[in-house]
Amino acid sequence: MAGDDLTASESAILVVLMAEAREVLSTELRDRYGLVVRKPQRDKLTRLHYVASRKSGPTYALQLDDKGWVRMQSDLDFTLRGASALGAALTALQVHLRDRVLGRSGCATLAELFALTDVRAPAASPAAEPSGSLTARVVSAYRALADEPGAWVSLRRLRPFFADVPRDDVDEALRRLSRSEGVTIAPESNQKTLTEADVAAALRLGGQENHLLAIGV
Repeated sequence: MAGDDLTASESAILVVLMAEAREVLSTELRDRYGLVVRKPQRDKLTRLHYVASRKSGPTYALQLDDKGWVRMQSDLDFTLRGASALGAALTALQVHLRDRVLGRSGCATLAELFALTDVRAPAASPAAEPSGSLTARVVSAYRALADEPGAWVSLRRLRPFFADVPRDDVDEALRRLSRSEGVTIAPESNQKTLTEADVAAALRLGGQENHLLAIGV
């Protein structure tokens, strides 16, 4: 994504959100890492669709967005005056995570590598397909994200796991999955809560835009 002119600090924010691999409050980033995400940084990263942000009480909840996961697959510039060693360390970490660790892990993307649970777990019914199929990957990604069977998971959170796959192929896998027993793909009932990222991640199905996936219902 050459031309986005990310600063070293903005690149570092993406690294931290990649490592967290979840929605995290700005206050938690400050308390846990000493990282202060300022409004201009937040607005810029949100505008680029690298970070999804929403107001949460007096602070903001932040999460690496779909395009953010894709951006992490490309080189970032951590050059910072007076902190060249720190910049070199972050550069080395990002490059070797992408070029060495990812390949050995068996994961297809950094989103899978940093998932809080194993996305590569064999997928049983409802996806009556080989465990290596794209539909099976969707089921496994859902299980990595869902708090419990049948819980709603937004397609915005699901899509970063498939940065290596053409969107049309992912959409077709979701449509196949929707025909399976115990699977529901539905629109968000409260449309006012939808972010631009939610709208961009939606699946056209049944004549309407759908934003949520549930398996095991």
